[in-house]
Amino acid sequence: MPGLGTLINVAAILLGGLIGICFGKLVKERIQQTMICACGVGTLFIGIAGALEKMFSVQNGAIQSEGTLMMIVCLALGSLVGELIDIDRYMVRFGEWLKQKSGNGGDKSFVNAFVHASFTVCIGAMAVIGSINDGIHGDPAILISKSILDFIIIIIFTVSLGKGSIFAAIPVGIFQGSLTALSRLVAPLLNDAAMNNLSLLGSVLIFCVGVNLVWNRNIKVSNMLPSLVFAVAWAFIF
Repeated sequence: MPGLGTLINVAAILLGGLIGICFGKLVKERIQQTMICACGVGTLFIGIAGALEKMFSVQNGAIQSEGTLMMIVCLALGSLVGELIDIDRYMVRFGEWLKQKSGNGGDKSFVNAFVHASFTVCIGAMAVIGSINDGIHGDPAILISKSILDFIIIIIFTVSLGKGSIFAAIPVGIFQGSLTALSRLVAPLLNDAAMNNLSLLGSVLIFCVGVNLVWNRNIKVSNMLPSLVFAVAWAFIF
């Protein structure tokens, strides 16, 4: 059944969020702040590990690096386009709309939790490859593995950042569901080089989410999303 993987992923996020909400009421604010830093550090290393995996390889006993120029150019061009469109403003506006519609108008951390959680569970090669495999072969295995990771991540995010994290299920459902539905059209565009570039840039963006969490910075990761499109295009141009 194509789409089963995304349904399982959405259910895992919802379940993790509900568990996080229950435990969040029992955790003191001091502990929550420590957990936010812990989430940030974990997110940083997820991003670092993913980026280094694609940037470095061992050839003839020597470490080789690649993708640096692609990363810099695509990030610069993508961020420029993202700022011109101001994707971040629409993401925040959507978060504010969700906050009001869900009856959480008084929750000051709702939008922040929603945005950080959404990027952490949406951006990555597992979401792309898993959705395409689910659509073409009806194989949800990769998305089921991702669901387990997201389940744990959302529990921690909900406890530390707030109930806005549970609503990350919406962008995950839209993004992965769309890829599954369009998998036969998207698959030819994602050769090995394109997937490597996509994975590298996705890991860099996840790293930026970690920076925001640990140092309370305001890197507008939303406005850097077009860099993923440039990363795929780079694989075909060069």
